[in-house]
Amino acid sequence: MKKYHLKDFNFTLVILVSILSTIGILAVGSALPSAQTKQIIGVSLGLVAMLIISCIDYEWVLNMQWFIYGFNLFLLLWVEFFGIELNNAKRWIDLKVITLQPSDFTKIFMVLFFAKFLMDHENRIKEPRIILKAILLIAPSLFLILKQPNLSNTICISAIFFVLMFLGGLDYKIVGSVLGIGVTAVASILGFLVYAESANLPFLKGYQLDRILAWMYPEKYASSIGLQQQNSIKAIGSGQLQGKGLNNNSFTSVKHGNFLIESETDFIFAIIGEELGFVGCCIVISLILLIIIQCIRIGMHAQNLGGQIICGGVAAMIGIQSFINMGVATGVLPNTGLSLPFVSAGLTSIVCFYMSIGFVLNVGLQSKKY
Repeated sequence: MKKYHLKDFNFTLVILVSILSTIGILAVGSALPSAQTKQIIGVSLGLVAMLIISCIDYEWVLNMQWFIYGFNLFLLLWVEFFGIELNNAKRWIDLKVITLQPSDFTKIFMVLFFAKFLMDHENRIKEPRIILKAILLIAPSLFLILKQPNLSNTICISAIFFVLMFLGGLDYKIVGSVLGIGVTAVASILGFLVYAESANLPFLKGYQLDRILAWMYPEKYASSIGLQQQNSIKAIGSGQLQGKGLNNNSFTSVKHGNFLIESETDFIFAIIGEELGFVGCCIVISLILLIIIQCIRIGMHAQNLGGQIICGGVAAMIGIQSFINMGVATGVLPNTGLSLPFVSAGLTSIVCFYMSIGFVLNVGLQSKKY
C-alpha cells in the first residue's frame, strides 16, 4: 500500500464502467430474468475487487510475476484434469459455491506477467532470443486453452500477446509480418473451404468448421448451423432506431420467441439491438470506446513501462473481446463464444474485467506529475 491522493483517482473511468454494467444488468434481466440477481452479485463483487486492487501498488504485484504465471497454469491444468464438461467443452472449475472459467483469468494474468517480463527486457526486446522466450512462455497457456477446446479465447489471448509485445518495444515490422502471415493463412483456409466445403481440417473441431461454413454460406445454413447468428442479425435489425423497449413481450420479438440460445451471454448485443435499438447499440459501443480511451490515456502518463503495458493490455483486452462479441452478433465474424465485457452474464468474466480496471486505476494513482 502507498499513500495516494483522491484527486488522482480516475472517477471518470469508474463511472463509465458502472454505466455500462448497469446496461448489462438490465439487458441480462430482460434476456434471462433468473440470471439478473447473479449479474448484480457479479458486478458488486467486481466493484469491490476493483476498489481493493486500485489501492495495491501494481509494481509490488508485478514483482510476483512467477507466482502469477504458475497460478495461471495451475488453474488451467486443474481444468484439464478435474474440470467440468458442458456442451462438449471442458472449461470450468466447480467450486460448489461458484463455477469459474480460468481462461478469463489468463488474460489479466498474462498482461501482468508480460508487463514485468517486458520491463526486465526493455532494452533487449528486439533480440530473437527474447522474442522466442516470450513465445515459449505464452505457449503453455494457449495450448491448454485450445485443448479445452476454446478457440475463441485462444485467438483473443494471442492477439493481446501481440499488442503487449508491440507496446514493449517490438519492431512494428515484425508484428506486421506475423499478422500478415496470419491473415494470409486464414484467407487461404477460407479460400480452400470455398472449393472444398466438406474438407476435414485436422486443426479444427467439427463444430468449429461448421460455424465457419455457416458464416461463409449464411443462406445455405440459415435453417440449421447458422440459425442463431441469423436470428441475432434479425433481432438487431428489428430494433430499428429506438428499439422495442426492455422486457417487451412482443410476439415478433426474437428474444420472446426463444430464437436465441445463450442470449444473456454470447448474443447479449442482439438483445440490446432489439430492445434499445440503434441508439442503444451506439451508446454501448461509445461507452466501450471511452473506457478504452481512458485506459490508454492513463497509460500515457504511467511512471514506467510496466504501467504503460498494463493499461495498454487492458485496453486491448476490452477492445479485442468487444469486437469479437459484436462481430459475431452482427455476422461480421463466425459464431464463437466470447462475452461482451461488463455486459454479458458470467461472474468470472465480470470480476476479471473489474480486476483489470483496478490495476489501471492504480497505475493512474501513481502517474507522472506534470
